[in-house]
Amino acid sequence: METVKETPKIGEGLPGPGRPKGVPNRSTALVREAIAEMAEDNAENFNRWITEVAASSPEKACDIYLKAIEYHIPKLARTEHTGKDEGPIQIAVGWQK
Repeated sequence: METVKETPKIGEGLPGPGRPKGVPNRSTALVREAIAEMAEDNAENFNRWITEVAASSPEKACDIYLKAIEYHIPKLARTEHTGKDEGPIQIAVGWQK
């Protein structure tokens, strides 16, 4: 009698070793590298482009500049501090003699 081994369906088998945490896949790394190279190649043109846009629409130039600078200086995540059981923070101040 022959034993038939059933192949597990996707998501039901044991996971493989996969990529180490924090390492981007090859495609992501290649795309990021291409975008970085394009940005470097056009750094000198960017100032001219912003100036040209600002001549007809200062608001649009400002918007483009702010969107572009987010990639250079990332936004920081908001952090909310709370006290015990998500209540207000209590600060006790005392003096020593």
